[in-house]
Amino acid sequence: MRQEIEEKGRGLQKKMDESFRTGQTLEKQANEKIKDLEKQITLSAAGPLIEKLVEKYSIFPAIVSYLKDCLKDISKNSDAYRGQTAEQASPVMPIPPQFQQDEADFFTRYKVNLFVSNKQNGGAPVILEPSTNYYNLFGKIEYRSQVFSMRTDFTMVKAGAIHRANGGYLILQAKDVLSDPLVWDTLKKAIKYRQAGVENIGEQYRLVPTVTLRPEPVPFNAKVILIGSPQLYQILYSFDEDFRKLFKVKVDFDTEMPRSLDNMCKYTSLVSAVCREHHLKHFDWTGVAKLTEYGSYLAGSQNKLTARFNEIIEILYEAAALAQTDDTELVQAKHVDKAIKERRYRSNRIEEKIQEFIINGKIMIDTGGSVIGQVNGLAINELGGFAFGRPVRITARTYMGRGGIINIEREAQMSGSIHSKGVLILAGYLGGKFAQKKPLGLTAQITFEQLYDGIEGDSASSAELYAILSSLSGLPLTQSIAVTGSVNQFGDIQPIGGATEKIEGFFDICQARGLTGEQGVIIPIQNIDDLMLKEEVLEAVHSGKFHVYAVKNIEEGIEILSGNIAGTTGADGTYPEGSVMSLVDKKLNEYSKDLNAGITNTGEEKKPDLSDS
Repeated sequence: MRQEIEEKGRGLQKKMDESFRTGQTLEKQANEKIKDLEKQITLSAAGPLIEKLVEKYSIFPAIVSYLKDCLKDISKNSDAYRGQTAEQASPVMPIPPQFQQDEADFFTRYKVNLFVSNKQNGGAPVILEPSTNYYNLFGKIEYRSQVFSMRTDFTMVKAGAIHRANGGYLILQAKDVLSDPLVWDTLKKAIKYRQAGVENIGEQYRLVPTVTLRPEPVPFNAKVILIGSPQLYQILYSFDEDFRKLFKVKVDFDTEMPRSLDNMCKYTSLVSAVCREHHLKHFDWTGVAKLTEYGSYLAGSQNKLTARFNEIIEILYEAAALAQTDDTELVQAKHVDKAIKERRYRSNRIEEKIQEFIINGKIMIDTGGSVIGQVNGLAINELGGFAFGRPVRITARTYMGRGGIINIEREAQMSGSIHSKGVLILAGYLGGKFAQKKPLGLTAQITFEQLYDGIEGDSASSAELYAILSSLSGLPLTQSIAVTGSVNQFGDIQPIGGATEKIEGFFDICQARGLTGEQGVIIPIQNIDDLMLKEEVLEAVHSGKFHVYAVKNIEEGIEILSGNIAGTTGADGTYPEGSVMSLVDKKLNEYSKDLNAGITNTGEEKKPDLSDS
């Protein structure tokens, strides 16, 4: 009986197992059919939409392939579209909320990360990147903090300027790029290999490699334009081999342009555009004319206009503010003039101190009377973009000897190479003019009195020569006239820089002491077109209280300073009696005879010094 029951039980168990397996098989088949049905429903819903996109972008194989992959993934994950909760998906052991996958996270896979949009561009993109740090330039992969980890996905890959400029132009400031070596190296690699990838800083230098996104580099085809100074270009060209190969086109822009009618009209357009953009009061014709004059002043020429527009715009802002204070409808010339003066006033503390010392006699400058071997030269001081002219006393002492022209500044190591060259040129002039038939038995010492910060440039070489000629001839030079100008070995006066500032600097001293009608400045004739003098100087010149003399050669200048004719050689090779050159020649003849006789200026016997003067 028991055995029979056990056999029936085993038979029943077998039938139950078969029924269970059959049930599982049927359930599996049912689930598969349900899934197939869901896939069909999903495909019937998504398929036509995808097909429209495939048809629209059929000329882009990569997009077509992506859309087909999306459709396959949609059909494969049709369960996700039923909106199952985490509890329904795992009823036995619910997942804590902080570890649950957000439904939106699943559908993120179907999003499109619009990496770069050129919708607003009418043509090729032109990107001017003001902040050239690594991430702004090359993009980045962002991360989101989640529980105890950091998560990222393809939607968090952000483009940089190099990607936005692809197919167009990328404009960068060279000094900003070079300030970060990693930026410079990465930029060169992008240009060299024509690829623009996205990789966070330090990914290549991790001690332990981590799994993260590795976006595929995009083909890079853009013109990269670096803006920088000529000095920076020369440094890169000389020391960076890649720079020569990658940046083959150099464009050297001028900081000034011709003062033509067309360019003056462009100045007017610039003023109008800035006022309109920044909601400033507009300028009347006098205000625009004054700004144009200031542009010529900055360019240092009557025939040029500065292309440093930022300096023009700064004055424009200040003039507009002054007009606002005056409650006038338009900005006028007086507002521009006041803005220029106030801008100068904010920067001229050193200039005022020097002028104060000169007027008080602590810096010794004469603006009247006559002195032998002494002349007022003119120098330029430049401090932080502000330049001003000032007079300097130049003195010369001459005596018998073979020392030649001794530059005291050079001996004291206060002279620049250009200034030293200018002094050596003086020896060439004197030797060529007065030592054709006799040795130049001359020692002359020249110096800039009360100048302790060194000197550079040759713009005072003519003044130095005037002082030497005065010392040799014994003729006093007027101290009411200052001198600027370079000289060559033939006595021709050569143009210099800063003529306007130098004239105004000497004028300010003369005006403070009182204009006498005898004061003025000698300049090279080539610098006439460079003068952009302020109103006070022009009024003084027009009224005869101040003078500006333009000379071609040393002879013209010495006549103005000494009041004597310079003199030229006649048929017999001599100079007119009483002329400056005859007196100089006479003195040099005396020195030569005494030296040939072996007598020094102290009356002691001495072996002649045969060193080259």
